[in-house]
Amino acid sequence: MLFPNENILPFEGEVFLYDCYFEKDVSDTLFNILKNNIDWKQEGMKMYGKEILFPRLTAWYSDENAQYKYSGIVNIPLPWTEELLLIKQKVEEISQTKFNSVLLNYYRDGNDSMGWHSDDEKELSKNPTIASVSFGANRNFQFKHKNVKKSTQNILLSNGSLLIMRGGTQHNWLHQVPKTKTLLGERINLTFRAVLI
Repeated sequence: MLFPNENILPFEGEVFLYDCYFEKDVSDTLFNILKNNIDWKQEGMKMYGKEILFPRLTAWYSDENAQYKYSGIVNIPLPWTEELLLIKQKVEEISQTKFNSVLLNYYRDGNDSMGWHSDDEKELSKNPTIASVSFGANRNFQFKHKNVKKSTQNILLSNGSLLIMRGGTQHNWLHQVPKTKTLLGERINLTFRAVLI
């Protein structure tokens, strides 16, 4: 049995990291398959009357009725691929959670990022379990408490790692993938969710 690091958050949330949950050769193979076969698109949102494109590519795959809305975007489900189902099964085994959807993010380099947010949309339960798989380049993943601003955590997500967030994490904490000027390669992240239908 693979055991994670101890809880990364000091209070009001549970975050566990499994380094190298997927072996390197498997991770590299899956990265290339996902990069070339996923239906990637660059979404955006309107701010002050202008369309602002998100600094990353995304895709939404799920069960037929599992729609998901965030930042004003309604994600229409694409059908599961063989590789996504394989990854989902592996993640469900360790998390002891059944997922019906996955949001994929493709970070092309260090300029691509994800700003501060929490996954607390109404389509998710109050304290959801979210499993995050990383393939490709290492990236920093940061947490900060919504009320205790000085309480922050920074972890490195590496190729093949699995991060599980549960309990009060989304209710009490924000997280982000910051930009970096350090020259980095490509990264694909998959966040598995159980959307309420």
